[in-house]
Amino acid sequence: MEQILAAENQSRDHAATILLVDDDDGIRDLVSDFLSQHGYRVETAPDARAMALVLGRGPVDLVVLDVMMPGEDGLSICRRLTGHPNAPAVIMLSAMAEDTDRIVGLELGADDYITKPCNPRELLARVKAVLRRRREPVSAEGAAPATICHFSGWRLDMVRRELRSPQGVMVNLSSGEFSLLKVFVERSQRILTRDQLLDLARGRDNETYDRAIDVQISRLRKKLDDTAGQAELIRTLRNEGYMFVPKVTRST
Repeated sequence: MEQILAAENQSRDHAATILLVDDDDGIRDLVSDFLSQHGYRVETAPDARAMALVLGRGPVDLVVLDVMMPGEDGLSICRRLTGHPNAPAVIMLSAMAEDTDRIVGLELGADDYITKPCNPRELLARVKAVLRRRREPVSAEGAAPATICHFSGWRLDMVRRELRSPQGVMVNLSSGEFSLLKVFVERSQRILTRDQLLDLARGRDNETYDRAIDVQISRLRKKLDDTAGQAELIRTLRNEGYMFVPKVTRST
């Protein structure tokens, strides 16, 4: 059974379309050839304008996005991409290796951030991890989640990946934010350490540093608290971790 599920996951994974946006011809050729060899459909673009043309032809599942490009830079592009419903997942690719640069990228909605030069196999692993988080049909504990989760007036549709506020307003979530909220609602009123959140939301094979969880929790908390105008939903427990406070009910 595990082999069958693995094969099905691999088939779904390989059906993904990836858009590589980088002004370096050599990197575009190398990365696109490598990902194509592993079964992905790969589109390429040297800048934001060419990227828009590719996106206009049809949806993509994931964008691998360079930060430093002529014209509109990758951070600005990331902000625009992740601000729309059903936005593709985004992996930032940059020569800037400082933690502050990574944090800025994640705050803008990127799902992952890789520094150049990177091993193509590392990029492949990150691509697989991000796509798996977006498409995972069951919870990390093995139980199929209910279609709709309700908490404090909020409504989270697990299948459509839609979050609506108590006022009925749609709240846009990045892939990483959705994965994190999914972990919280499936384990409400339980203390979760940073390491547990990393494993459950981002996958054990993802080497993203633990500050990424802090950044995404901050972003998620802001969206929930600012829209709700009520008591905090995600509580920080000093030296222990985080807790999703409200009781969660489920329906189909």
